[in-house]
Amino acid sequence: MSFQLPTDNPYYLLFGGVVCTLLLASAIGLAMRQLIARGRPHAVIDNLIDRVNAWWWMVGVLGVSFWLGRVAVIVLFAMLSFFALREFLTITDTRRGDHRALLASFFLCLPVQYWLLYIDWYGLFAILLPVYGFLVLPILAALSGDPKRFLTRTATIQWGVMVAVYCLSHLPALLNLRIPGFEGKSMLLIAYLILIVQGSDVLQYVWGKLIGKHKLSPTLSPSKTWEGLIGGVLSATALGAALHGLTPFTAWEAAGLSFCVCVMGFFGGLVLSAIKRDRGIKDWGHLIEGHGGMLDRLDSLCFSAPIFFHLVRYFWT
Repeated sequence: MSFQLPTDNPYYLLFGGVVCTLLLASAIGLAMRQLIARGRPHAVIDNLIDRVNAWWWMVGVLGVSFWLGRVAVIVLFAMLSFFALREFLTITDTRRGDHRALLASFFLCLPVQYWLLYIDWYGLFAILLPVYGFLVLPILAALSGDPKRFLTRTATIQWGVMVAVYCLSHLPALLNLRIPGFEGKSMLLIAYLILIVQGSDVLQYVWGKLIGKHKLSPTLSPSKTWEGLIGGVLSATALGAALHGLTPFTAWEAAGLSFCVCVMGFFGGLVLSAIKRDRGIKDWGHLIEGHGGMLDRLDSLCFSAPIFFHLVRYFWT
C-alpha cells in the first residue's frame, strides 16, 4: 500500500499551529525565568521549560517521520513500542526462566506485529498478540521448569506486550484505513488523535491547578482532581470538534470520538499510575527530560488508540 504525505493545506495548518503554540510556550517560559526566577534556579519554571523543550523534540521527530512517509511512521512507532516495552519489563521481577518469553516479546511479538501492520494484514494483526501471543509466552516460560511466582511473571510479560506493543500499534494502523473521500490523508488521523489525547492531559493539569479541589484518586495519582478531569475532557472535546475539518468527521462526530478517547486516555494514565505505585516508582524512566520515561508520555495513547481505531474502522470504512 503506497503512501505519500500530501502537500495540501491541512498538514501545514496543523503543524504550523502546533509550532506557534510551542513558540508561545517557550516565550512564556523564558519570560517567567527572567521576571519571576530572576535567572536563578526555580523548580516549577525549570520543569516547565524542560517539558516544552522535550515537546519540541517530540513534535520534530513526528513531523520528520510524517514527511518521510508511511514506512518511517511505522518504524518510529515500532521503536516507541520497543522502548516502552523495555521500560515496562525493566521494573518487574523476572527470573532466568523468563528469558525465552522476554526474547520472544522483543524479537518476535513486536516485529511480527508491525510487519503485519506494514503489509496490511488486518485479520492476523488484530488477533496475533491477544490470542497467539497470550498462549505462546507462558508456554515459553513454563518450558524453563521454574514455577516460582509463575502466574505473576507471565501475566506481567503479557501485560507489557499488550500495552506497549499491541495497543500502541493501533496508532500507525490508522494509515491502513480506507475512508471514502479521505484517501491519502490518514496521517492526519494520527496527528489528530495525538493532539486531542495529549491536549486533554495538558488541559486536565491546567484545570486541576486552577480550580481543582476534590482529589480523584489520592493514592494512585495525588495530582488528579475531579475538576481537572471534567474541565480537561470537556475542553479537549471542544478542541476535537473545532478541528473536525482535519478529519472525515462532522463536528458532532468529532466531539463524540474526542470525548471517548479523552476518557480512555485518562483511565490509561490511571491504570499505569497504579502499576507504578505498586512498584514504588514515580516515573517509568528518564528518557525524556521533564517528562519521565516513554510510557509516561504514551500511557493515555496506549488506551485510547485501539478504541479510536476500531470506532473509525467500524463506522467510517
